[in-house]
Amino acid sequence: MKRVIVTGAAGFVGSNLIAGLNAKGYDDIIAVDDLSEGDKFRNLVGLQIADYVDADDFYEMFAEGAYGQVEAVFHEGACSDTMETDGKYMMDNNYSLSCELFQACQEQGTRLLYASSAATYGGSNRFAEDPDCEKPLNVYGYSKWLFDQRMRRELGPDFSKAVTQVVGFRYFNVYGPREQHKGRMASVPFHQFGQFMRDARVELFGSYGGYGAGEQMRDFVHVDDVVAVNLWFLEHPEHSGLFNLGTGRAQTFNEVALAVVQALGRHRGQVVAADLQEAVRTRQIQYIDFPQALVGKYQCYTQADLSRLRRIGCAHEFADVRAGVGRYMQWLIGQS
Repeated sequence: MKRVIVTGAAGFVGSNLIAGLNAKGYDDIIAVDDLSEGDKFRNLVGLQIADYVDADDFYEMFAEGAYGQVEAVFHEGACSDTMETDGKYMMDNNYSLSCELFQACQEQGTRLLYASSAATYGGSNRFAEDPDCEKPLNVYGYSKWLFDQRMRRELGPDFSKAVTQVVGFRYFNVYGPREQHKGRMASVPFHQFGQFMRDARVELFGSYGGYGAGEQMRDFVHVDDVVAVNLWFLEHPEHSGLFNLGTGRAQTFNEVALAVVQALGRHRGQVVAADLQEAVRTRQIQYIDFPQALVGKYQCYTQADLSRLRRIGCAHEFADVRAGVGRYMQWLIGQS
């Protein structure tokens, strides 16, 4: 197997990618991250890597060819805090370093598969990989959007001018194992697990944006599906471009919460709510006022348009909330 590099390797998607690569037989993997937050090392325990490099050292060393022939870089390293207001910090981390990495990959003939984000769509009500749909609402979304724009300028709208494969993945709402270090930016199912185990209930936002209580909708995608699509592109180097990576199915926060309380209720041997109405009546699901801090900055609806992904032949079937969240709850139970 050829050498690959994963940036953000101790993070959520990065560590799951390494697990997926190991399952495919890859172990010549250079893991790149910043372990100032030391507990993130836990995400790497049990994974097979060839070396670890600190992020502060990596980008310059890679540009100098320090790691020999590298087949592909999975670039997951970024500041993903949508509430971060330090625009300089965000742009340095998410835009400038990505531009440097892209240039080095093109010069060395290394394939680049990088994390973009559905936050590039922001205030849009359409979610196709089209500039007309892109309206970021925060500096995080803007930093990801700007790098996508740079790729379009350098490589053409479909990245067809790339010397070697370049793929950008617009991740929607990813959830699943190894996200415990993300704090407030961890997924809705992760936070609801903690709430239910502590208080035997979960809380959702009330009515906002024309949606009823808990009826705001997102495209929730399990990290295993994210990994599977990344690896599909690794096996199909002929395809470049910008692609949505979600399920293509918007589901409500109520559906997520119901999957959580049902899975955890069964685990605790409790009477399990048969449906949403019963979960609300028994106060296993409760609603709180929508926070003022998020007014005007919140996506009430997202749904990945998968047309472009399907056109190139990626037929991966994505888990829905009931199956994916239920599986995730069992993993979290096993960790607690």
